[in-house]
Amino acid sequence: MRNVRVVVLSGCVIFLGWLLAASNGWGETVPESLRASVERAVARVKPALVQIHVVRTRYSEGRELKYEAIGSGVVIAKEGYVITNHHIAGRATRLLCTFSNKEEIEAELAGTDPLTDIAVLKLEPDEPRQFPVAEFGDSDALYVGQHVLSMGCPMALSHSVTLGIVSNTEMVMSDWQGAITLEGEDIGALVRWIAHDAEIYGGNSGGPLVNLEGEVIGVNEIRIGLGGAIPGNLAQAVARELIAEGKVRRSWLGLDVQPLLKRTKAEQGILVRGTINGSPAEEAGLESGDRLISVGDTMVYVRFPEEMPAFNRLVTSLPVGEPVELAVLRNGEAMTFTVTPVEREAVRPKQRELKQWGITARNLSLMDVKELKRESRDGVLITSVRPGGPAGEAKPSITSQDIIVSVNGAPVPNLEALHDLTAQITEGKTEPTRVLTGFERKSGDYLTVVRVGIQELPDPALEVKKAWLAAETQVLTRDIAESLGRPDLTGFRVTQVYPNTAAEEAGLDVGDVIMAVDDEKLTASAPEHYEELPTLVRQCKIGLTAELAVLRGEEELKIPVELVRAPKINREMKKYRDENFEFTVRNISFFDKAREKWPEDQHGVLLDEVKPGSWAALGGLNVGDLVLEIEGTKLTDVDMFEKEMGAITAAKAENVVLCVLRGIHMMYVELEPKWDEDDE
Repeated sequence: MRNVRVVVLSGCVIFLGWLLAASNGWGETVPESLRASVERAVARVKPALVQIHVVRTRYSEGRELKYEAIGSGVVIAKEGYVITNHHIAGRATRLLCTFSNKEEIEAELAGTDPLTDIAVLKLEPDEPRQFPVAEFGDSDALYVGQHVLSMGCPMALSHSVTLGIVSNTEMVMSDWQGAITLEGEDIGALVRWIAHDAEIYGGNSGGPLVNLEGEVIGVNEIRIGLGGAIPGNLAQAVARELIAEGKVRRSWLGLDVQPLLKRTKAEQGILVRGTINGSPAEEAGLESGDRLISVGDTMVYVRFPEEMPAFNRLVTSLPVGEPVELAVLRNGEAMTFTVTPVEREAVRPKQRELKQWGITARNLSLMDVKELKRESRDGVLITSVRPGGPAGEAKPSITSQDIIVSVNGAPVPNLEALHDLTAQITEGKTEPTRVLTGFERKSGDYLTVVRVGIQELPDPALEVKKAWLAAETQVLTRDIAESLGRPDLTGFRVTQVYPNTAAEEAGLDVGDVIMAVDDEKLTASAPEHYEELPTLVRQCKIGLTAELAVLRGEEELKIPVELVRAPKINREMKKYRDENFEFTVRNISFFDKAREKWPEDQHGVLLDEVKPGSWAALGGLNVGDLVLEIEGTKLTDVDMFEKEMGAITAAKAENVVLCVLRGIHMMYVELEPKWDEDDE
């Protein structure tokens, strides 16, 4: 049987009320002293515990997609700093924290560290105040079998606590299990998890692991059968630096190491697998096969994977720019090398959407340059391309993992430069601009032409107006005719007569069978003949009165009907597309009003498209919604809607309220965008 690994890095699910339960059931056999200890511990932490409602981003198919998630956290400083997981809040565009007393407070991301999966938020109350705080305990003092509590907001309505014991104080991911990565970072490189069986449900991520003294001794992160918490001592140290600096500054030597081989009998060292080209370790002279004995004054001994995180923390904590001596054994000979650590860079810089190109992209990291064997980090790495967008439609097309290096002959050193060049190229333009673009793909150097810019919606192509009967019909098929007892009958059965039209005034009814028009007999008898009557009507002049030969029940009638000008169909209605909220609206057509049985004077604009992962979708707008009002202003048509949206965009409104008719239900939809600096 194959081994299957399930690792949950969860956003929160919802749970109602405070649940107090042991993983094996909370029965009468639980000692009263333990129950009392749990209650005291919960009481100490509960005031500082928060549910975190997050609007997060991910990048796919050339777009920045927004989606909602729930996580947990706890206040660790009276100024309102909250510790949680990076995978909960590290990509957040909006954060809202809810305390157990149901108080909601907006928060901002103070700093985040994907390498340890720790993030810190800063609560932003309306008035400055101090917050209740949960204290850290010493996670190094934990022992197997010790009772612990998982606190958070699983399954998301409110807060909860579960009881368990510490199962392992130094859990790591084995090679066969693989690594847990965030933003390209291997969390297990620095983290040795506290394994415990206090249940972690979806949404407990970021919540505290608490001892019976009510101290935070871990930050819950994963579930792999057992729960896994980031040790509190490590989490606290990372949080302090995030609060002070907004990031964690670490050193980098460029060493690639592994535990000693089993056949190695030595009681010292770690095996050097190699060095990164151009790194401090390579420049100092270290080589593959060296056995590293000490780093500065610290002796090194790594024989098991569980010992790797401690070594990695030692190396990454070295002072940046300060030389350190590394003692090694090479072929039995003792050697010393002086290495000067440099600051460690992020493996994957932050992505950004460039709507005018239809791409998401990021800068090249140092490791990207090394792995791609490039001489320079100049250029912009494409992470995804929108199908049908400018980059995707170029010939040849630009694809994910290509690197844009020039625009109209100008070099593109980084993402900010590409953004600025794009702004210059598209300024004042209402149509896309042809841009000669140089890009690299693997070892090849290519040129293509990209039509950069956002395509304005064209004015709808109007149909040539023809005469129209103001009714809908179906072919009277042979089967229907035979079932009606008139097998020789041909023509069209009326299925709908539009209200307040010449057809209704003439007395045409649903169920009438139109047999002839101005004595020209209709011969339609199969579904494929559906165009016979409309074609005949369109050949007539607008305003002409046509005489219809009609069978109504057993009675044959002659009904004169004025043929009117055909109204605009849906695709002819004027549209407006908002690129910030990513939705499209259009004017209401005659046929919309007829289908929905709206009055003739119905006002509003109809949602024609809502992009998944957009601010519009996140707010709950649906295709087919009729937008009646925006910020209390009654809408008449698309032009008015565009004007109102322009004012909202110019003001960068924190929220936008739309009054919407959905079916028979009226509702208010609140959109809460996060504006980019270049949104206009």
